[in-house]
Amino acid sequence: MAKPARKLREGEALSCDAGVEARLVRRDAGDGLWLVELRAGGERADLAAATVLELLEAAGTMPLPPYIERDATAEDGERYQTIYARAPGAVAAPTAGLHLTEELLDALTERGVELARVTLHVGAGTFLPVAADRVEDHRMHSERFEVSEKAAEAVRACRARGGRVVPIGTTSARVLEARAELDPAYERPVVRAGAGSTDIFLRPGHGPRVCDGLFTNFHLPKSTLVMLVASFVGTEEVRALYRKAVEEGYRFYSY
Repeated sequence: MAKPARKLREGEALSCDAGVEARLVRRDAGDGLWLVELRAGGERADLAAATVLELLEAAGTMPLPPYIERDATAEDGERYQTIYARAPGAVAAPTAGLHLTEELLDALTERGVELARVTLHVGAGTFLPVAADRVEDHRMHSERFEVSEKAAEAVRACRARGGRVVPIGTTSARVLEARAELDPAYERPVVRAGAGSTDIFLRPGHGPRVCDGLFTNFHLPKSTLVMLVASFVGTEEVRALYRKAVEEGYRFYSY
């Protein structure tokens, strides 16, 4: 994501902090995003063999939401992150999980709530509004995910004993629904292990098949995330919830 994008040209090289150079390869007209090649500048021989993630770590800063009108600090690197994050790859924190602490997870476990961990790398397309006149014409972004056999089995066992599957955040919901499969051995679709990318678009009329609830923040109007929530409870219920939140002065942002 580049700003101001109109002044940029393919082939140009931008100098970043810490001696890292970003060469603009091409722009995706559909999403307005640039494909960028990162490499070490001449004065940083120590980064010559660095990976993309290592170059980002050297030159980048924590990408705070735009409503945080200050530069990121070292404290943000810990606070703007879930306590259970492990694999690097997301462009932003899955913010529903910011509400959870180690103490809260321990308390849930003591009450018999079983936890299963999945991975979905939040992509830049998450923040794109729906611009199509018809919702079904919206081109959904793709995000990388991984569901281990241990996690898939935990979800299947929960459903088999009559428990409820409640993902923490829209990211977790997308992963589970992307891995939902029909199986003649079960009455309802089940979650299967796997890794890859998903462009699943959960919306009214195309709702969840394996998730029984959802723990989530508020989301921006005209976003696919609002539509995902509506796929669980219905459009009118979502409108009523947001109306109530506005009337009561709820805080909408997540950090």
